[in-house]
Amino acid sequence: MIDIHCHILPGVDDGAVSLPESLAMAREAANEGIQKIIATPHHQNGTYRNSRANIIGATDYLNGKLQKEQIPVEILPGQETRIYGDMLGDLKRGDVLPLNEGSGYVLVELPTNHVPEYSTQLLFDMQIAGYKPIIVHPEKNREFLENPDKLYRMVKNGSLTQISAPSVIGKAGRKVQRFSHQLLASNQTHFIASDAHNTKRRGFHLRQAYADVRKSHGNELEYQLMENSEALLIGHTILMDPPDRVPSKKKWGLFNV
Repeated sequence: MIDIHCHILPGVDDGAVSLPESLAMAREAANEGIQKIIATPHHQNGTYRNSRANIIGATDYLNGKLQKEQIPVEILPGQETRIYGDMLGDLKRGDVLPLNEGSGYVLVELPTNHVPEYSTQLLFDMQIAGYKPIIVHPEKNREFLENPDKLYRMVKNGSLTQISAPSVIGKAGRKVQRFSHQLLASNQTHFIASDAHNTKRRGFHLRQAYADVRKSHGNELEYQLMENSEALLIGHTILMDPPDRVPSKKKWGLFNV
């Protein structure tokens, strides 16, 4: 398996605080069957700034330690960037780092409680410039939960989304879990990733999430999500079906998750 969103680099954000914790996370990932992890430290979220050069350097350092410890996991560079007005300009200047450097896929984090007014236009402008924005964990955004059509319109306009494995299996609460499965059922999400920060409270859970997708939505969607992560690594176009609107909240209870 490939994990495209993980906070495994030591001491750069609120993820792994030290090299031993990074190594412990890598061992846990290997036990889950994860072979490659894109390290995506927070950037421009008001607390952390992680430059391209520092991320690439930290990635090389951690890979060297993993090889020495004979842990069969490869780390690739990436970034989880909080949306801001000049994000596209910084992408073009090289300050914002696409996943695996040259893929063109970019993780975009929105505030938890709302969606900035300029988001739709910025996401569209990123696509026009040749980038492929991926909205991370939309299932936990309060505005999307209250108004799912807002996310639907973004996806219909070409934005991609990534939901988190803990959300799929219920670690973030029943409401978030149901919305995650609604997004899966309506073709509004294209990747599952761990968003792992440590081995205790915020682990990987990727294997269980894929198993839940298979049980609730079938093998075809499970394989499609896995293949999308593989295609992303090399910058290939991912598989995506046209999105549907999610059912009204009154019908959410009909779905077994």
